[in-house]
Amino acid sequence: MTELQALWLPILLSSVIVFVVSSVIHMAPLWHKNDYPKLPNEDRITDALRPLAIPPGDYLIPRPSSREDMRSPEFAAKMKQGPVMVFTVIPSGPMSMGKNLVLWFLYSAVVGLFAAYVAGRALPVGAAYLHVFRFAGTTAFVGYAVALWQMSIWYHRAWRLTIKATVDGLIYELLTAGTFGWLWPR
Repeated sequence: MTELQALWLPILLSSVIVFVVSSVIHMAPLWHKNDYPKLPNEDRITDALRPLAIPPGDYLIPRPSSREDMRSPEFAAKMKQGPVMVFTVIPSGPMSMGKNLVLWFLYSAVVGLFAAYVAGRALPVGAAYLHVFRFAGTTAFVGYAVALWQMSIWYHRAWRLTIKATVDGLIYELLTAGTFGWLWPR
């Protein structure tokens, strides 16, 4: 077993590396450029929604009020007529990336912390690079990628987006695993 405090360097360095590489991936013009296409009649839709002052949050339309309502002919008609949507409303105003970037870095550090915990409980000081790579990498992959699959399963997020995010997660996992293997205490 390797103590968690002995793994602070790979936790932090893998977080920094993932942060930098993910920034490059998301700024590259080809990979994520068309993830969210422009909505037809965007101006008409935003003009229609603006007066409703929908507060920030996650919404489902139509939304049944109970299980009984979900089975009612009226609800079935709403589902058939459409539109059927799952959507998120974010606060209006200029988009500030600062908070998102800080949260992303903290998330990467938490993934690194879990990778350190699992690998540290399974492996001793001086463990072989590939053993560390396997434990830290598998844990990081679950944190960066597998958790996203449920959005496509339950909320119909485009599988194309989920697969792209999974590829991103695989890259982040490999970087995390490599960092842990490299900096594992000897």
